[in-house]
Amino acid sequence: MDFTTQLLIAAISAGTPLLLATLGGILNERAGIIQLGAEGLMLMGAVTTCIVYIRSENLLLALLAAIAVTAVLGLVHAFLCVTLRANQTMSGLAMTLFGSGLSAYLGKSISGIPLPGTSPKLDLGWVKGIPVVGDIFGRMDGLTWFSLLLVLALHLLIHRTSWGLHLRAVGDSPATADVMGIRVQLIRYSYITAGTALIGLAGADMVLAYAPTWNEGLTAGRGWIAVGLVIFARWNPLRALFCAYFFGALDSLGFRIQLLGSIVPPYFLKMIPYVVTILVLMYLGYRNRNKPSGTPESLGTPYIREQRF
Repeated sequence: MDFTTQLLIAAISAGTPLLLATLGGILNERAGIIQLGAEGLMLMGAVTTCIVYIRSENLLLALLAAIAVTAVLGLVHAFLCVTLRANQTMSGLAMTLFGSGLSAYLGKSISGIPLPGTSPKLDLGWVKGIPVVGDIFGRMDGLTWFSLLLVLALHLLIHRTSWGLHLRAVGDSPATADVMGIRVQLIRYSYITAGTALIGLAGADMVLAYAPTWNEGLTAGRGWIAVGLVIFARWNPLRALFCAYFFGALDSLGFRIQLLGSIVPPYFLKMIPYVVTILVLMYLGYRNRNKPSGTPESLGTPYIREQRF
């Protein structure tokens, strides 16, 4: 395979965890709740997957455990932000610190132990014979295909169904949605829980398809990149697909450049996706300074039902 094909394959592999985490963040923030806990949730999803998979050698059980653990953490975040009306930024940062610390503690006993297997790849024999396309899509695993289908499903859900209309109404004007009979708290709890579960699944994907063993700090800041990608994608699942793969390509580019014999220190090459994230957000903020940003209008604002506006 040529350099471009190899880079595309690596971009999809590295971008899938970012995509899942970004989709989870979109669900949270479309409901009007800021999600800054992606880093900690991804780490908890990754360490839970490793522990359960190593002990049980059952991949499905490991994935379900990762989803369940992060969903519970999502319920905690929802309880703090929706019921107690706590500061959403502080709650998200606390989730990151809690997840980072607890995952480091739980992962000590399995650090460096390889997993019994990886995410199974779907054998599409009819695709493999097609040049380039066969090399890319014939090597994709189940979670990657799931993420692609999820992008389409969430796009249709948000923009083409009454459920999505209710979600957008709650994120833009919860008071108006409440007057129309929409159960604001129920919707926020539901989408926060589902979103955090997806972020946990992103951590599981990292250890299954990207780095099949547990190491402390495995995500290396990718949770924060996902937070930035939610804004970069303008809270749109289809945009999130291209943004995640773009940053996945940047993440893989440094390693590919080293293979070509570059004299640039590897530490600088590893900085590429993080520097580009900052630059892109600065550029978008400047370019759209006088335009509607697409941000849910009530994002970060707690809803108090008895409050007069």
